[in-house]
Amino acid sequence: IGSNLFHTCSQAFRFVATLVPTPSARLRLQCIKMCSAPAAPGGSKKTVWVWTENRQVMTAAVERGWNTFLFGSKEVGKDWSSTARIHPLFIDGLEIFDEGNQKVAAISEISSPSELQLIQPDNVEVQNNVIHFRGDWQVIPAENIVAAFQGCAGAVLAVSTNSTEAQVFLEALEQGLDGVVLKVEDMDDIIKLKDYFDRRNEAKSQLQLTKATVSKVEVVGMGDRVCVDLCSIMRPGEGLLVCVGSYARGMFLVHSECLETNYIASRPFRVNAGPVHAYVTVPGNKTSYLSELQSGREVIVVDQNGLWRTSIVGRVKIESRPLILVEAKENSGNGTYSIFLQNAETVALIGPDRGSGGRTAIPVTSLKVGDEVLVRKQGGARHTGIEIQEFIVEK
Repeated sequence: IGSNLFHTCSQAFRFVATLVPTPSARLRLQCIKMCSAPAAPGGSKKTVWVWTENRQVMTAAVERGWNTFLFGSKEVGKDWSSTARIHPLFIDGLEIFDEGNQKVAAISEISSPSELQLIQPDNVEVQNNVIHFRGDWQVIPAENIVAAFQGCAGAVLAVSTNSTEAQVFLEALEQGLDGVVLKVEDMDDIIKLKDYFDRRNEAKSQLQLTKATVSKVEVVGMGDRVCVDLCSIMRPGEGLLVCVGSYARGMFLVHSECLETNYIASRPFRVNAGPVHAYVTVPGNKTSYLSELQSGREVIVVDQNGLWRTSIVGRVKIESRPLILVEAKENSGNGTYSIFLQNAETVALIGPDRGSGGRTAIPVTSLKVGDEVLVRKQGGARHTGIEIQEFIVEK
């Protein structure tokens, strides 16, 4: 988070400080060794505590690696500890204790700017805080806390009543709070939150890309092609791409429209991805037909080094346009792959990095036999987008 943003948020805190805070709202906290969720893309750990009275929720959480639970009584905690290896914490009013009756955290109930003002590094004598937002406002207060606590050693968690709310807190100002206390009675919220962490962690991995040599370029006529407009920017020079292809076994990297031209403005949020029948890679090692995409779906955005992230689809635009057929043979094997793309100068495939001054984005209108492009090899058979082992012929 930039220093300008921190300065702006600090000014906001000074403004709400003009409201007279209640002394009783000031809370003293102590440190606790927290159970962390898998690392987020930036490398930071996210803490998850579960607050529930449902044994199925407890079981689902333990199976997914979360074993810190909040209880209203030691009797319940002891009973549940006999069925699973867990780390129980006990709530007494607005204070949280461990099994040895040591206070490990406290809950700050926030329903006004004056109460929010108290949650600052210079107003607490120890490091950790659990916040329960009682008012309608959650996003902006969470962002203010992230800004105020940046660079601090302490941890701030927010009580979340469902997985969607937890995601909001974990993404506040992109960096997010240090974790959440998931207060739920439905195991689906546990499953959805774990799926969310899995998607974040997958984005740290790297896809293996293969060089292929173009063997055929042919204008074929009209077809319905799909433009995918994303809710995020693909920046010029970074080569962020979406994997698409006519065959499930081999996906081409199609460049976004982020490059500047003399005839049309840059649209760094758009990929002119191909015809309606083409596959697109989506999270969970799955594929989807381009025609099946709609607002709110997630797709995989990839760069020429194989680094990838997820992005949300904002809009899908299908129009009839002239198409061009491209076929390529992999350099280190016998695979042959093909893709249809709109025959336009703004549509480009991506080639291997040629170093300083080397061309990597190749417009399909300039593409010729012998050019190298990048493809992603994978299993050939798919059922509803999921890879399966079966005999299949695609041609």
